[in-house]
Amino acid sequence: MVERRMSVATHWGSFIAVVDSGRLVRIEPRGDDPAPSPIGPGMVTATDDSARVLRPAVRKGWLNGLPRAHDTARGADAFVEVSWDDAITLVSDELRRVRSQHGDSAVFGGSYGWASAGGFHNAQGQLHRFLALGGGYTDSRNTYSTAALEVILPHVIGGHPWSYQSRMPMWDEIAENCELVVAFGGLALKNSQINPGGLARHQTQGLQRQCREAGVRFVNVSPIRSDVAGFLDAEWLPVVPNTDTAAMLGIAHTMLVNGWHDEDFLRRCCVGFDRFASYLVGELDGVTKDVAWAAEITGISRDALTDLARRLTTQRSLIMVNYAVQRADHGEQPIWMSVVLAAMTGSMGRPGCGWGAGYATMDATGVARGRPSVATIPKVSNPVPDFIPVARIADTLLHPGKTIDYDGRRLTLPELRLIYWCGGNPFHHHQDLHRLTRAWQTPDTVVVHEAWWNTTAKFADIVLPVATSLERDDFAAGFSDPHLVAMPRVREPEGESRTDHHIFAALASRLGYDQEFTESRSELEWVRHLYEQTRAELGDNAALPGFDDFWRSSTAELPALTGPFPGSFEALRSDPRRFPLPTPSGRIEIFSEEIDSFGYDDCAGHPTWYEPAEWLRADLSDRFPLHLISNQPASRLHSQYDNGGHSLNSKIRGREPVTINRLDAASRGIESGMIVRLYNDRGSCLAGAVLSDDVMPGVVQLSTGAWWDPVQPGLSGTMDRHGNPNVLTADRPCSRLSQGPSALSALVEVELYGGPLPDVLAFTPPTLEH
Repeated sequence: MVERRMSVATHWGSFIAVVDSGRLVRIEPRGDDPAPSPIGPGMVTATDDSARVLRPAVRKGWLNGLPRAHDTARGADAFVEVSWDDAITLVSDELRRVRSQHGDSAVFGGSYGWASAGGFHNAQGQLHRFLALGGGYTDSRNTYSTAALEVILPHVIGGHPWSYQSRMPMWDEIAENCELVVAFGGLALKNSQINPGGLARHQTQGLQRQCREAGVRFVNVSPIRSDVAGFLDAEWLPVVPNTDTAAMLGIAHTMLVNGWHDEDFLRRCCVGFDRFASYLVGELDGVTKDVAWAAEITGISRDALTDLARRLTTQRSLIMVNYAVQRADHGEQPIWMSVVLAAMTGSMGRPGCGWGAGYATMDATGVARGRPSVATIPKVSNPVPDFIPVARIADTLLHPGKTIDYDGRRLTLPELRLIYWCGGNPFHHHQDLHRLTRAWQTPDTVVVHEAWWNTTAKFADIVLPVATSLERDDFAAGFSDPHLVAMPRVREPEGESRTDHHIFAALASRLGYDQEFTESRSELEWVRHLYEQTRAELGDNAALPGFDDFWRSSTAELPALTGPFPGSFEALRSDPRRFPLPTPSGRIEIFSEEIDSFGYDDCAGHPTWYEPAEWLRADLSDRFPLHLISNQPASRLHSQYDNGGHSLNSKIRGREPVTINRLDAASRGIESGMIVRLYNDRGSCLAGAVLSDDVMPGVVQLSTGAWWDPVQPGLSGTMDRHGNPNVLTADRPCSRLSQGPSALSALVEVELYGGPLPDVLAFTPPTLEH
């Protein structure tokens, strides 16, 4: 046996693929990765499993019923396999028809999702280039992960929504300068397995260990103890889900009334503290936000909150807030309030201290402030100005013409007649999947590029089989990661799969703009061109090897970015006149005149406590007494490679595991390993019980990403066999400001499942006819 060893880059790290006679034998960690992700080796079993889409396929009802009469349910139909020539004809003709009859804005190309690593074969980049050249499309804005954060931070600290990544302390600075880290929402190390676009080596775990070895103390304010690594010896303050803002307000009130707050920084570097202070002491609404008030809401004792206020203001401190806390009702508030609390402590703008967001959510966060720009597939300006907030796709399909608020604007939801989805999985990301099922029946046509028969493919009209990242040539450049990683094709595409670029080039040829789309380059020529463009733009200082040498060596290192970084809090503290923030006032906006002018009843001009629609103190908790935490999985990236070996091995009797506190389980007669049913008024799903005291009583944790497996596909309300929590979450915007998702505001009940256990069919293709 003659084995070849080839470079592989993914969102969860870089690996070595071992190939024999064109067959992928195994995937191994790179020797220089100190904490490789087990997701990588698990990819092997999914490369040619029975769920692969092998040929173009068209839903039978759609094929027999043009123009569609909206009377056949997507998700339940059989498919007819067709030739590539026929598939290209069907898609190109339908694009022409929709554009000519309904306009370019009737084509939806938001196509949200991570897709796979690679600078050229970026699925959304390819789709958006293709659709923009064809006349344009309706796009989506923001992300399911951080929509509330992306909208609120530019108002509060200014700059691009993601600029905070370069403005907050890095781990090495924390280790050297900080004494106390308070993490709202935790620091789940499992999330640092991933990095958008790829990474060469996982560094977060080692850097966290350095902080602990340097004497930094950690406090985990979260419903889940294991949201912080055990080696950090963190103090755990279990908090009622969705009440982080109340906890911060109680701490802030204690700082204020004791005179512990940093008056100098608040006066010189912030605006609006006086109005906020009036809210804290109850002058605006008659409610004093003291620790007694906060303790009643949050479940954290008055003594613990008071002690935390004292420690934050007497020690060099850093307030971290994780993304999970803002995927909830009024999700902007804990983000905004965390900045205000940090400004009050006296540590804001000091080395290694102050404020930061999303630590450990991705490996690069807190590791590096960025990397030089790397060339990707060229963007084409979209002629259609229309967009929708990313989490409002079901609203748009159900209520075209409806007007909604968004960040001070009024948006009219367009009528979408054709959905083109490429590189994402809406039946993973979106909330209230039964509502999405109803919405998904409304457009004329749904076209999907997919490698596997997941739920999105089964709910499409036309499914075009695409090559995976192991089946094409590319190179990876991860978010803030200072490496380029070669991605030569490891194996031939399975079945009749083609790359996204190949498919769009064929469609562009039918539609008359293939030269504009391909620029007369082959795919490997594009990869070479983008690498050499990057090399030329970085110049001699980068010292990048030529493409052929890079392709052989598999890795090239980019030069480190050096400051100053715009919007620095250290510079602001030193001289706010010389170094203003990119906000209307040039300072941190504790009170925002702009937000206040919007007049929203769910997002005032300063951080505010709003009671969530669903939480453990709500009347609804009488019927559904458990709060569902649908966080990110440890065994995959979102829904990617749920059919991979690592994810499959995490299942319990084929179902996604749900973690239940032992007290809650005992009162329901549930033991570890049993199959349980989670339910509320929106839906129900099966899962495998795991009992643990790592989740506080009243809370259950069921990760996202299990491929949705409805018992009766296409029928809204049917039970999910596999354990997808988004049959239970609410499709409700967190506020009128951001219109972001509120997935983590969901109440459920759990019971032992006593019925016949249905087979899991999530990885089984639909009926295929020829």
